[in-house]
Amino acid sequence: MIDCKNLVKIYKNGDIETVALKGIDFKIEKGEFIAIIGPSGSGKSTLMHILGALDTPTSGQYFLDGKNISQFSEDELSDLRRDKIGFVFQSFNLLPRTKVLRNVMLPLVYTNSSIKEREDRARAALKYAGMEEDKFNNPSNQLSGGQMQRVAIARALINNPAIILADEPTGNLDTKTSHIVMQTFRKLNENGHTIIIITHEKEIAEMTDRIISIRDGMIESDVKISNNL
Repeated sequence: MIDCKNLVKIYKNGDIETVALKGIDFKIEKGEFIAIIGPSGSGKSTLMHILGALDTPTSGQYFLDGKNISQFSEDELSDLRRDKIGFVFQSFNLLPRTKVLRNVMLPLVYTNSSIKEREDRARAALKYAGMEEDKFNNPSNQLSGGQMQRVAIARALINNPAIILADEPTGNLDTKTSHIVMQTFRKLNENGHTIIIITHEKEIAEMTDRIISIRDGMIESDVKISNNL
């Protein structure tokens, strides 16, 4: 599904160059549940932006479903993000005074669907993500951290993406809530979604099936694990 070949990313600031990725090679098969782990400054966030079609590599190639995403135009990248990838962020990125249901409906604004269809899809996604139905009409700023993350997961699911890319999804959560969120990702994976978690937490990474460790812009290890989350 994903094939990264010799990915290099260099950031330039005047005459100063910072090499964030130094030739990354790996493949991800459809239906995998993966953690990309590394310390701050390791390059994992840069890699996440490339995998999520939010950025392009300086050199190297990124293939998604056999297509060379590295050569896509901005419009093509935008369509890819809309149709193929669901994003979940550490900071949730919800509109704080907007009701839960409307937060989840937002990605459907520019589709041809009716308001009723959008609401039905949003309700189904929220239930699937484990959100309590009596919270659907609450403003998102009245929710707990775990509830907000479930809303964010539901919003990521609304277009039924093949890939869910989660950037530090448990970073603002306590241990118990983190485990609940990871169980939600596990359920999504068991139902066919490819899940990629970006994290610096070893305990969270060990709840997936494969850990790609990055340090100083290079892959340090790539290990498949077994667990019973």
